[in-house]
Amino acid sequence: MQSIRLRLTLWYTFAMTVTLAIFAAGLYWERRQAAVFEQETRLTERLTIEADFAERWLHESWKSLQTVVVPIEVIGTRVDTSFVLVSDVSAYFEGMGLRDYLAVSDNAGRPVYVSARATELGYEAAARMRDLLLRRPLEDRSGVVRLGPEGPPFRYQVRRVDSAGPQISGLLVAAQPEPLLYGPRELLRSMLIVAPLIVVASSILGYWLAANSLRPVDAIINEIEAITDGRSLHRRLASAPGRDDELGRLASTLNAMLARIETSFTALRRFTADASHELKTPLMVLRAGVERSLTHPDTPGDVVATLDETLRQVNTMNDLVTNLLTLARADEGRASLSLERADLGSIVAEIGETAEILGEEQGIEVAVTLPAEPVVLTVDPVRVRQLLLNLVTNAVKYTPEGSVAIALERDDRRAIITVRDTGIGIAAGDLPNVFDRFWRADPARSRAEDRPGVGLGLSIAKWITEAHGGTIAVQSRPGRGTTFVVTLPMDDTATLAAADQ
Repeated sequence: MQSIRLRLTLWYTFAMTVTLAIFAAGLYWERRQAAVFEQETRLTERLTIEADFAERWLHESWKSLQTVVVPIEVIGTRVDTSFVLVSDVSAYFEGMGLRDYLAVSDNAGRPVYVSARATELGYEAAARMRDLLLRRPLEDRSGVVRLGPEGPPFRYQVRRVDSAGPQISGLLVAAQPEPLLYGPRELLRSMLIVAPLIVVASSILGYWLAANSLRPVDAIINEIEAITDGRSLHRRLASAPGRDDELGRLASTLNAMLARIETSFTALRRFTADASHELKTPLMVLRAGVERSLTHPDTPGDVVATLDETLRQVNTMNDLVTNLLTLARADEGRASLSLERADLGSIVAEIGETAEILGEEQGIEVAVTLPAEPVVLTVDPVRVRQLLLNLVTNAVKYTPEGSVAIALERDDRRAIITVRDTGIGIAAGDLPNVFDRFWRADPARSRAEDRPGVGLGLSIAKWITEAHGGTIAVQSRPGRGTTFVVTLPMDDTATLAAADQ
């Protein structure tokens, strides 16, 4: 099951990743737009400077030479007259080493000069440039054009020229945008390298922050887990004072709930203990009266049968009151153990003899298995006898026919007592409830003549086992029998556990 800390870390990592992605996309878009704008601005400024220079040079040449073009004859199907720049002017343009494309047109829109770089573009590109200069009226304008179907975009400026003589009408400068030295792609690549490191570092930081924030919750959980039974309800959560946040209110609410539960448990225990104690004396008097009537020689026979049933019910009620008083004292921590060194083998052997007597009437075979060496440990012999007697009584009671096996074994750290029968068994869904008070499995829930009982024997067995620092477990299958396994420690943990009772 995932913890809140892990879920918070995952959500924090997810939020950080989404935030970084949005930030990276926004930054990339903004840098790209800024780079494109800066590139276009610089390119426009460069084209303007070059156009100004070319226009100024044409003007100066016209002033000094009074002409900037010379006619040439093109011989073909017809004779036409065209012009080209005079050699001095065109040579100066070429000598400047212009890095962009330059074209100058006459008043008919025909080019009189095309820079060497422009001629390298090919016929189609030259035709597109000529189309830009052929547009009439010729006005100053700028824009972006592709000089071929698959060619790159070019930014151009068309400049009308009126100061270079009647033959010159305009010029065109064009340039292809150059890639940026550090553009958006490089920025995106850098962010893709840095972002995973940021996410990992943020996840580690988020996990630490979640752990630090949830540490009071862990403390509350540990303190609540320590309150495992009714004897610990006096404890309170120490994290409540001095906190005004949600955790402080949670601790205060839990403390108030524990106080109410403690009050209810205390009242219930006191009532159970007082009622059990007060019922002991009337039951003893009632039992003594019935027994005296049974032994009186003048008692009629039909009355004897009634008195015998009455005595049996009184004994059952007396057992119930005794068990209730035992559990009530155990809940209040007043059912102390009289610990002493004892041999479990002799106790198990004694209980085995009792089991043989109990099962003799039903024809139940009882087998007792003991180790070769004594199993000596610190226990309360009386309580251990009560524990084992409850188990074997249960085994005999719910075994109509078959056998009951009692075994004792040990290892270096524990003594293991096993009580196994071949009786009616317990359904798997009922196993978690077998140690609950007043609980009896459905097949044997009724208090019939053949299986009397009140459902407190296993609860007392569980308390005795845990009071000695041990554990008790049950395994069963309907129709296959039931096995109870009691484990008692061989070291001093039994003494320490009993001292806490």
